[in-house]
Amino acid sequence: MRVAGTLPSDPALHRVLLAYASDYSLLGTALLPHALTFAHGNVRAASLDHAMWFHRDFRMDEWLLYSMDSPITSHGRGFSRGNLFTRDGRLVASVAQEGMIRKL
Repeated sequence: MRVAGTLPSDPALHRVLLAYASDYSLLGTALLPHALTFAHGNVRAASLDHAMWFHRDFRMDEWLLYSMDSPITSHGRGFSRGNLFTRDGRLVASVAQEGMIRKL
């Protein structure tokens, strides 16, 4: 992922943008083993918590790889986690999220 265009060099701006973007698809990862997607309209979900750790500076106007997995989804809850890497493989941030998931 990356933003289009060039951003100022303020590291706080890049962290804020990444925090926002990291929430976009993370919970959807918990749906994959169950052949469910938000696109079909048969699932309702809400984030219960979202934690993020920033390990080093990065730029949101340069490509980042967002590697996500979901080790468990059960009893109406899904847990997902992610790691974000620069193009040269440096880990810049880690994310964890738990959400409520209901099939309609």
